Amino acid sequence: MNHTTAQDKWRTVAAATGPADRAAAEAGVRLAYRTAGLAEPGRVLWADSPLAAVHLVRGLTERGRSVRDEVRTRPWAEERRRLHDLLGPAGWAAHWQATGAPLWDLTRGLADRIRAGVTEAATGAAGSGGASDDPGSGDSGGSGGAGDSGGPRGSRASGDADGSAAPVREATAVRIVLLDAVLGQHDAAWLAAFDGRGERLAGLAAVAGHAGWWWPYENVAVVCERPVALHRDEAGRLDRGDGPALAFADGFALHAWRGMPVPAAFLAGLAGLTPERIRKEENAELRRVMLEYYGYERYLAASGARHEHRDETGVLWRIALADDEDVVMVEVVNSTPEPDGSHRTYWLRVPPTTRTAREGVAWTFGLPSDAYRPLVQT
Repeated sequence: MNHTTAQDKWRTVAAATGPADRAAAEAGVRLAYRTAGLAEPGRVLWADSPLAAVHLVRGLTERGRSVRDEVRTRPWAEERRRLHDLLGPAGWAAHWQATGAPLWDLTRGLADRIRAGVTEAATGAAGSGGASDDPGSGDSGGSGGAGDSGGPRGSRASGDADGSAAPVREATAVRIVLLDAVLGQHDAAWLAAFDGRGERLAGLAAVAGHAGWWWPYENVAVVCERPVALHRDEAGRLDRGDGPALAFADGFALHAWRGMPVPAAFLAGLAGLTPERIRKEENAELRRVMLEYYGYERYLAASGARHEHRDETGVLWRIALADDEDVVMVEVVNSTPEPDGSHRTYWLRVPPTTRTAREGVAWTFGLPSDAYRPLVQT
């Protein structure tokens, strides 16, 4: 398979949504075990999301040790070494750039976001006494659902009278389980580099092509369904303004606006935005999202803003309020382009006494305007 075909194939795999092909994925799991010289797992269990899978894994009392090193880490390292020796350092670098490298940031960034989301969701469940709904879990082997983990979710640890250390321990325990995961479809970058070149990786490729993340243990493998929805912007960042950017069948989801994580409740309120609501938002990043969604020109017009000053640092705008001090903002454009080539506009809230754009930008750095002389604008 040529480089372009391999890259396109695995780009499609990385972005795939919808039900897994469970039979094909389970065959891949068993092949991966056999290729590693291991006995096939006695059971293959299914979960609807990485969060549900973590809860399920933690409840398996006889799963045995993790065999991720044998199944994934060692075969990958050995195949990489073999291909590196075959192609040479320059040849390997060129091969990687033509196959896996274009997929690396997309898949790595998404995997990092999923790990953080799983950890946050599990810790939040613990901190709230387990009041949140447990994700459901399918099971081709007949086990109970992911909510039957029997773990310490929501329970106070012995010796902590107020339970203050429980969320920290919960997050640590979840991260340890996440370290055992094979990333399935999100291993697409390096699978693209080895496509058609490593028979030892055929089982891993089969699972990745038909399912999501999975956890290999001596006695059992836990495999995840793929997401049901994935929304990205033109730069490949998670992005959706009217719902989750990444969603799984059991309700586990990630919300983002142009790559920035945002709370679900925040997105739900965007449709009813008003200039007053935007002005009252104290979080600068969330305020930027509000302005992008509402529209800068619309915001300025609706707020009765007047253009007060312009120089090489930006544009100073003033919004007069009848019952409060003026709202003064500096409009600046980031000279560093975004991944899609666009330049992001920022709005900096500055003191109402500000009279020039330079003075306002300097104030954000804690400097007087005559001392603000940036060597490099970023």
